[in-house]
Amino acid sequence: MTLRVGISGYGLAGRYFHAPLLKGAGFEIAGVLTTNEERRAHALADFPETTVALSMPELLDLGLDLLVVASANVAHARDAIAGLRAGIPVVVDKPMGRSIQETQEIIDISKEIGVTVTTYFNRLFDSDALTVKKIIAEGTLGKIFRLDSRFEKFRPGSNPKSWREASSFADGGGNLLDLGPHLVSLALNWFGPAEVAYASVRSIRGLADDDIVINLKHATGVDSYLSASSIIGAGGPRIRLSGTEGSLVIKELDDQEARLRLGEYPVGGVWTPPAITAAQIYRGDEVIEYPGEPGNYSLFYSQVALAIAGKAAWPVTPDDALAVAKIIDQARAISIR
Repeated sequence: MTLRVGISGYGLAGRYFHAPLLKGAGFEIAGVLTTNEERRAHALADFPETTVALSMPELLDLGLDLLVVASANVAHARDAIAGLRAGIPVVVDKPMGRSIQETQEIIDISKEIGVTVTTYFNRLFDSDALTVKKIIAEGTLGKIFRLDSRFEKFRPGSNPKSWREASSFADGGGNLLDLGPHLVSLALNWFGPAEVAYASVRSIRGLADDDIVINLKHATGVDSYLSASSIIGAGGPRIRLSGTEGSLVIKELDDQEARLRLGEYPVGGVWTPPAITAAQIYRGDEVIEYPGEPGNYSLFYSQVALAIAGKAAWPVTPDDALAVAKIIDQARAISIR
């Protein structure tokens, strides 16, 4: 049976990070919620048979098996709760909520009603993330003690028309809520529970926070140094993972995002050619190529489909979402002291 999905919001997240991956994983895009005429046209161009709804009740009345919330952060809780109260499992684009309180509210309603909610930490399925998981399991680096993980770019001109760049933290804007959940969810996935030892969350360009640094101390003994910035002229490598037997260095992201923006998608849930980023192991002057794992965001939705059928666990648990929200709130609080 083909699963029917409705997507709330059809901007960057809905059009490029959810719809094509849902299609690749075998879902039917039954409906899209947007009141924007340009996005309405995009949805019908991409999926001529879909229904473009003008309200959440209209979307939820389409006989959905899954609701994907890809609206602006300020609307995540409202849209997710509406789906849950309609008895429909929900995937919420990151962050699930703007704070741990809002995240907890969504999860409490999910538990009360008995309908599942999960959140979209797609970076768990990047080539770099899967390569890190592989090298940790192998023990190739010896005892791992430090992670440096970055999303850094150089955009000196900000965009006051972008809600991500112009909205306050309370309204869901800024890098801490945009890229912070990716960095934190990855670090916790790899090395377990952590507390914030240091955080800097600030605005360099005068709009929402655009330069953040978070230092986590994991109970396992690993320290994670996380950076997300829009104003770094010379960005560091995407990943540097250091252990007693060397460092794994991954300089770039894989090309999944670029391919999705070009209108490509993983046909049958598989990228052809595979999305693999280069990786090396450094031991001083010695540099050895390390085989990267293929990235595939479609794996998230393939697992969601199995979870709906009762054949697998959901890819991200409520506890995962709460742990990330806790770190994000701690970072904000520490930074403004």
